[in-house]
Parts: sequence; structure tokens; C-alpha cells
Amino acid sequence: MLDCLERDTGPEPLYSVIWLHGLGADAGDFWPIVPELGLPASPAWRFVFPNAPVRPVTINGGMPMRAWFDFLSRDSISPMDTDGIAASCRALEELIEREEQRGIARNRIMLAGFSQGGAIALRTALLSDRPVAGIVALSTFLPPLEPLEPSASANGLPCLAAHGRYDEVLPLRLGLDSRARLEAAGCHVEWREYEMGHQVCGPELADISVFMQKVSGAMTGTG
Repeated sequence: MLDCLERDTGPEPLYSVIWLHGLGADAGDFWPIVPELGLPASPAWRFVFPNAPVRPVTINGGMPMRAWFDFLSRDSISPMDTDGIAASCRALEELIEREEQRGIARNRIMLAGFSQGGAIALRTALLSDRPVAGIVALSTFLPPLEPLEPSASANGLPCLAAHGRYDEVLPLRLGLDSRARLEAAGCHVEWREYEMGHQVCGPELADISVFMQKVSGAMTGTG
């Protein structure tokens, strides 16, 4: 199982969010943003930040770094490292199952990810046979699902998808294409664009906080 950092917003968390970092970052990358979200003290959230495995990355000259899958080209996301993507999705499923074993119902577990991490979060949620609470997809894209298809659990799944208009790493068009595919799969997508590149900004954190509180509020009282 992946090693993780954790941060709770209060005692006895009722909800969990598993938040995946981007290429070359690590579990500590988003750890500091938890207080910046300004979530209420109750109900409490558990933030789980896993470390991606260290692997050679083709676009960086084969240099080993933390990556959810190999990036093969700087010019296109295709062809894809399908084996690496599938392995990371399985690892994320293991973390979801661990949260369930710790007493957090699956429909109170949210997936979040930036860039590569967002790609794994999206693919995992769409192919899962049981729905999670929602997805926060930041500056990312939805990898190909074929030959698989989105499961029925994708229907109505809340998703906050956000992208920078000037993203030089994963251009805005990839985010817009993913938005269309998510909506076609039945997801309820809230789309946000920001005046930024491949990064996270203050207004985006505010929107994430609103989304998390809305989703958790809708789930209050469910099992």
C-alpha cells in the first residue's frame, strides 16, 4: 500500500478526501493547504495525501521521480502508459478500501488530484462499481478508458473540474475535452477556469472549499 501523510480537521472525521499530487511532487505538496480551505470544525475531514511510486519518466530524460505513470511525450498525452495508469488506479482503490475499513463509508470519501494525480482520481472514480462522494479534478485530464466504459456509479457523480486558462503543461483544451467526456458519462460537472498557468490559486481553493462543504452537506445523515 502507498505511504501517506494525513491531516484531520477535527476529531473523529466523518469524511475523507484522498488527494493525489502531480508529477515530480510528493505527499507534502498539498498538505499545507488544508487550513487554507477554511472548512468548519464539524463535521471533520481526514485528508490523505499518498506518495506516488518513484519511476523513470521519459519526458524528463528517464530521470526517476515520483509519478503516477510515465509521460512519454511533451507534445501529446498519447500514447499513454496504460499499465502505469491501471496500477495507480488499483493503488488508489486500496486506499479507498482502507478508509472504509477505518469507518468512513465510501459515499463519504472524496477523490482529489492535481495534474497526473487528477487523471488517476478521475479514471478510478469513473470505473468504480460503487460511487465515491465526489471528485476534485485540478489542471488535469481524463485518460482513455477503453476498452472499459464508465460504470453506472458515474451517473450523477459530483465533480469540480478546474483549469488555468494559460496552462502551459496541460493546455485548457484537455480540460475542456475531459469536461465533455465526464458529462457524457453522466457526471454532474462544475467547471471553473482561472487566470493562471499550471498551478493552484486562492480563488480556486475557495471554490474547492464550497464544493466540499456542499457535497458533505448533501451526504449528512447517509450511511
